[in-house]
Amino acid sequence: MSKVSFSVNGEAHALELDTRTTLLDVLREHLHLTGTKKGCDHGQCGACTVMVDGRRINACLSLAVMHEGDTITTIEGLGSPENLHAMQAAFVKHDGYQCGYCTPGQICSSVAVLEEIKAGIPSHVTADLTAAPQVTPEEIRERMSGNICRCGAYSNILEAITEVAERQA
Repeated sequence: MSKVSFSVNGEAHALELDTRTTLLDVLREHLHLTGTKKGCDHGQCGACTVMVDGRRINACLSLAVMHEGDTITTIEGLGSPENLHAMQAAFVKHDGYQCGYCTPGQICSSVAVLEEIKAGIPSHVTADLTAAPQVTPEEIRERMSGNICRCGAYSNILEAITEVAERQA
């Protein structure tokens, strides 16, 4: 057992946990934030994507004790039904979901993707490594490749991310 303290969606938490407990299990089982989904539990599908200190991670692959002092944002921390985050609203508008299971991870990843591009972090498809990456369909697809939608809503997800990127520009 080990003590760990971190902030989740703006709320401080101090927990005593088995050191083998994943961040995903803490979010879902200890904090009852069930928006983050357990998909493959192997870091291959992206259903568990959350943001830690602004960077996206697969919560199923990360031990909770590794996040001492971190700021964690889940889908519940992005917006509410009354006040949707811009990305959440764009997913609704463009029907960027089918069954909805992967949607929380897709949205968290999408928000972080736009921040990565804004920060000038290149991807494997960035054409010019000496210039800031541009928001192109290729950049978005590459950066979102770790988030799988078994229903195939990819074109709608791309439209949603593109709309938010254009509004932020």
